[in-house]
Amino acid sequence: MGEAYSLMTEGAPGYDNEVAAAFREAPDLETALKLYNQYVLVPLAGGGDPHPEFFQGEEAIKTTWQKNVEATEKHYEPGTFTTIHAYEWTSAPGGSNQHRNVFFRDANVPDMPFSANDGDDPEELWAWMQSQRDDGKRVFAIPHNSNESKGLHFAEATLSGVPIGREYASTSASMEPLVEMMQVKGNSEVVPNFWPNDEFADFENAVSIQRFSGRGLLKENFVRYGLGRGIKYNAQIGVNPFKYGFVGGTDSHNGTPSNVEEDNYAVGSHGLADRTAEVRAVSVLDGEMLISDSNPGALTAVWAESNTRGAIWDSMMAKETFATSGPRMKVRVFAGQGFAESYDSYDAMVEDGYEKGVPMGGDYAGPEAPQLLVWAMKDPIGPNLDRIQIIKGWYEDGEMKDKIYDVVASGDRLQADGSVTPIDAPIDMATGDFNTEKGDPELMTVWTDPDWVPDVEAYYYARVLQLPTARWTLYDELREGVSYPGDVKREIVERAWASPIWHEVN
Repeated sequence: MGEAYSLMTEGAPGYDNEVAAAFREAPDLETALKLYNQYVLVPLAGGGDPHPEFFQGEEAIKTTWQKNVEATEKHYEPGTFTTIHAYEWTSAPGGSNQHRNVFFRDANVPDMPFSANDGDDPEELWAWMQSQRDDGKRVFAIPHNSNESKGLHFAEATLSGVPIGREYASTSASMEPLVEMMQVKGNSEVVPNFWPNDEFADFENAVSIQRFSGRGLLKENFVRYGLGRGIKYNAQIGVNPFKYGFVGGTDSHNGTPSNVEEDNYAVGSHGLADRTAEVRAVSVLDGEMLISDSNPGALTAVWAESNTRGAIWDSMMAKETFATSGPRMKVRVFAGQGFAESYDSYDAMVEDGYEKGVPMGGDYAGPEAPQLLVWAMKDPIGPNLDRIQIIKGWYEDGEMKDKIYDVVASGDRLQADGSVTPIDAPIDMATGDFNTEKGDPELMTVWTDPDWVPDVEAYYYARVLQLPTARWTLYDELREGVSYPGDVKREIVERAWASPIWHEVN
């Protein structure tokens, strides 16, 4: 943060340093990367000072942070456009991605943020966050990119190797209410390697990460596994350290948040590294993965009482959120008893959901099998919906298990045995256009768990699938004349994930 201010702000302390000038005057990406390697990565790997010589110390960090705070306040228009004070903590010990995004509820923020240079263990970040809470500040963190965590994010031990106990689990649950489901560098829900029975698991998995970055493809990297391990801990020690709601993000390095449309990826996501189609078709992104394995990113949606900073922050803390892989679909889920089979209006459905149940992110404590009231609506400019699924995970007889239920499908395709008749709605490969005749714009159902066991820990989350659409790689080929390898996808099934609802026995 301080380095960027000195590097890019004329007149700032350190701006005239010859190393800073060399960075600014680098004629190409290769030269810039060599400088970054020389002045940042090599010293960092050797245990030296991770700051380049033009860094001006804490005052530069404070100045930069204050400018961010001022910009956030300047552009906040309650009810119209909400800005939130936040920053990214970029820890990666041993190449394990431990990144967190830190969010403050209001303008009561510290003089400077806690960086990975101050401490690269999440427990150190949490301790700092607790000190901020003790000082009256309201703050939480969101881990992201768990698919690059080398199996450490949902491991059985802390980063320092200590088995997870109640204190760690309680702190994790308090500090981190949400987890990122997807971003530019891949989908962190599942991969086919470990969930072969999930027919929709093969989606933006970015598996080339393990080939180029040394970050192995491990089950402990993925959110569904983390949810299962979380309820296992709840059964064993009475606390769930991985009780996460869902968010999505871009992690774009272009400063273009929410620019997630597949047909608008013309300049990529990482500056010069993937700016042209010619580069994207053949190159590796930051030494981590094939660019063709990247995607435009995901979105977060929050059900809040108002479009204001406090209301949105509170709903995020309560996990009343959902993530999408890019489309602007809408999803709601409630768990309870006595829901109607249909409703005269959306408002009536939502009112009944709150009156008779708990929303996504909540805990179902009823004595009978939960009814899940599930509703979804298509992106206004996107294709119709295919189906809604409920993913249930549970911990029983010492085992973590999960199962996928198709609960409603477009065109009355859901069969009595729970299967869904496949829908034939391919895209037009010559234009990228999606099918506009099939699917439904809105889906809703009330589903009761047929395999309910009252004394078994469980979670439930909804996954909404839309009809197939063109991937950005097809648009590159159609518009720019490049050719991607045959194993690169041109068609995808975009989706939304609603935060889970838990049934906890302990």
